[in-house]
Amino acid sequence: MTPYGVDKFFELKDGDIIRRHSRRAEFVWELIPLLKEIIREELRPNVSGILARGRLVAEPAALVRGEAVFGVDYGPGAGGANFVCRKDGLVLEDAALVLPGAYIEDEAVELAPGVLVEPGAMIKGPSIIGRGSEVRQGAYVRGSVLTGARCVVGHATEAKNTLMLDGAKAGHFAYLGDSLLGAGVNLGAGTKLANLKMVDAPCRFVFNGETTQVGYKKFGAVLGDGVETGCNSVTSPGVLMGPRSVLLPNATARGGYYPNRSILRPAGDPKKR
Repeated sequence: MTPYGVDKFFELKDGDIIRRHSRRAEFVWELIPLLKEIIREELRPNVSGILARGRLVAEPAALVRGEAVFGVDYGPGAGGANFVCRKDGLVLEDAALVLPGAYIEDEAVELAPGVLVEPGAMIKGPSIIGRGSEVRQGAYVRGSVLTGARCVVGHATEAKNTLMLDGAKAGHFAYLGDSLLGAGVNLGAGTKLANLKMVDAPCRFVFNGETTQVGYKKFGAVLGDGVETGCNSVTSPGVLMGPRSVLLPNATARGGYYPNRSILRPAGDPKKR
């Protein structure tokens, strides 16, 4: 039995967009080249009202049921909400908030209710940012990015052709390229998911003595539900890491398959497994 199925890495819920498309992939990595197509099929663009005033946002703008509302006041939220947004003293329910200095490249972008886009963030389409997620200051969403609810694309983090399921967080100085992140994944500051090999050779995965090769030119990492990485850790191109695995600080995961609950330590650590 192959350990590479989508269900071996992610426990998908009814509300997960990717669940509706998971049967298109026999192996989990086959979702990576499908991401752009999936996003375009599911996309409900709602930023045209903001773009009508320019790609560089000049004043706080709320998105409420597809309509852009300017001249809003905002403050810290309660009960886990990113913010509370008001217009003429009235609370704007289920609003997304885009702050001045954010840059939205094109109309192929959907910001769900509760999304916060901070100053200096740049978003390119096609991209869907899920309910209650944050795109923080200096973040670069390079396109073909799909996030679930309560995700974080953090300060100085770049994401490209990447899936983030509910609660996945890349809060600080991270790179996510051609990768899939499961629910609750947390990347420590400085984590890099490298996606381009330095040598022209396929990615290889070995299980029970059998080798499976994948010839993608760009292939980052698949991190199962609940995976955690420490600060300044790196995954080489073509990493499959099973749910609830841990990549410790300053460690590098070489390309390959790591089963559930693996612990990957820095080279030279006497406790290395």
